[in-house]
Amino acid sequence: MALTKTDITEKIQLNLNLSRTTAYNIMEDFLKIIKDSLANSEDVMISGFGKFCVNEKKSRKGRNPATNEEMNLPARRVVTFKCSGKLRDLINVK
Repeated sequence: MALTKTDITEKIQLNLNLSRTTAYNIMEDFLKIIKDSLANSEDVMISGFGKFCVNEKKSRKGRNPATNEEMNLPARRVVTFKCSGKLRDLINVK
């Protein structure tokens, strides 16, 4: 089961003893900072967690699998995530 924004907001609320509204606003502000930075092609590095990077993809030829029709896929920017060594070690603990 995935951890949702609501779940994170509730954890912030409980851990910091805040009102639900304040915890929600903290969560929204945090995500807005990350989204704005990525929209401006800035990488976001959170120590001990990982790094979000914006990468440029060139246009390329593609194919519609349903119709086999060839098409040109336009250039675009994509967000990638690389986890930190600490997070990788935490995930791989047995």
